[in-house]
Amino acid sequence: MDRKQNIPANTASKIRALRKEAIDPNKLVEGILKVNKASLGKAITLLESAKPEHVSQADEIIEKCLPYATKSVRIGITGVPGVGKSTFIEVFGKTLTNLGKKVAVLAIDPSSSLSKGSILGDKTRMEELSKDPNAFIRPSPSGESLGGVAQKTRETIILCEAAGYDVILVETVGVGQSETVVHSMVDFFLLLKLSGAGDELQGIKRGIMEMADAIAINKADGKNRERAKLAQTEFSRALHLYPPKENDWIPKVLACSATENSGITEIWNTITEFLDKTKRNGHFRLKRNHQNKNWFLQSLNQQLTQILQQNEAFKKAKKTMLEAVEKNTVSPFKAAREVLKIVHDQLK
Repeated sequence: MDRKQNIPANTASKIRALRKEAIDPNKLVEGILKVNKASLGKAITLLESAKPEHVSQADEIIEKCLPYATKSVRIGITGVPGVGKSTFIEVFGKTLTNLGKKVAVLAIDPSSSLSKGSILGDKTRMEELSKDPNAFIRPSPSGESLGGVAQKTRETIILCEAAGYDVILVETVGVGQSETVVHSMVDFFLLLKLSGAGDELQGIKRGIMEMADAIAINKADGKNRERAKLAQTEFSRALHLYPPKENDWIPKVLACSATENSGITEIWNTITEFLDKTKRNGHFRLKRNHQNKNWFLQSLNQQLTQILQQNEAFKKAKKTMLEAVEKNTVSPFKAAREVLKIVHDQLK
């Protein structure tokens, strides 16, 4: 049986009308400023679209929201898979909303390199927080972006800030070599660690430790409580081996349990202490300025890549060189140079 026959005529017409509904950037901005979650969600979907007409509309929305995106704290939360990021964020988010804060969670789910799909299950895992009227959760696929963040996370942060969310939590898919991407878009970088699972060895990884503004030993409960205290001491000693930060902040190591809701308030107190210090000494504003510069440069590189991918000479040369590389008649390195040379000569 044709499934279309089961759809009432009036319902089908509504669906068609909805698909053809013209997008009005001004109305979406108006809805965002009124903290309308539906408008915010539609605007983020527009941001994530690759359609040329949507790109220009998204740019317009960003420009109009930018003046209102000034009063928030951006917090990056990362850790190895299984460290309990989603559970921690739900409890942490509820703690903040109970304090009268409005919280936006940008939860990034890993995309399959084969199917390109994502589960996007964070909203389901944060069931209590998703019901909170002062919370907004947006799961997005990481795609092929580095650092475990979605391609449009930076722009999404701006929209959430314009909607009046005081705290923006950016959850990453895990810890890796590209975690600097996350660090470059937040004010405070929280690293969640485990004890008793071999995770103490991660402490010797200089890069991620140097970036962290605080380390939280999660799951410090039950039989794991003593091991968590030991890990807390070990990480505290390790942090003293690193040079002091430019902002004069000394990173702290705390223990917490999301399941027992212990140590969560202490983490927020640490973050507020950090904000007070960096705002007084001017490093908060300095880092925001650096973020804007980085966003510009990364956006420029991204758009140049998109333009190049659409260039006919590039596509033709790329196809030719791919065939040559597969036949092993040219090295991949020389093939890449040849493709760029062809495009460069065409643009002269």
